[in-house]
Amino acid sequence: MRIILLSLIGVFTAFTALAADDHSNVYKKDVAANVVFKTSTTANGQPIHYNHTDEPEATMLQVEIPAGKETGWHQHPVSGYAYILSGQLTVQLKDGSSSTFGPGQGFAEVISTAHNGKNLGTEPVKLVVVFTGTKYQPFTIKE
Repeated sequence: MRIILLSLIGVFTAFTALAADDHSNVYKKDVAANVVFKTSTTANGQPIHYNHTDEPEATMLQVEIPAGKETGWHQHPVSGYAYILSGQLTVQLKDGSSSTFGPGQGFAEVISTAHNGKNLGTEPVKLVVVFTGTKYQPFTIKE
C-alpha cells in the first residue's frame, strides 16, 4: 500500500511539473511569473526568425492609440513582440484578415507583411512592443 501511495505521489508530482509551464518554480515563492504567450510563429502563422547580425539592437516601445485611430499601414523587417496593457487592438492585414487582442494578451508581430493596427473601441489602446533588430536599421517601415 505504501509503495502504491508513493508511486501515485510521484506520478502526480511529474504531471504537475509538466503542466506548470508558467516558470513559477524559477523565482522565489512570492514572485508570480505567467507566460503571456509562447510561440514559434507570428500572429498570421509565419515562422519567427532571428536576425543574424554583428550589431544586434533591441527596442522597446510603449504605444498608445487613441479611440477611433489607427497606426497606418506599415511592416516590420524584424521580429517584434507585443503585449496589450489596455483597450482592444485589431490588426488588419492587406488580405482582409484581422485579429483582435485585448488586455493581458500578447502576440508576435507579422514580419515583412503590411498591416494596420486599429482601435475600434472607445478607450485608448496601450501596448508595449519589443523589436529585436540590427543597430542603425529600422524596425518599422511605413507603407
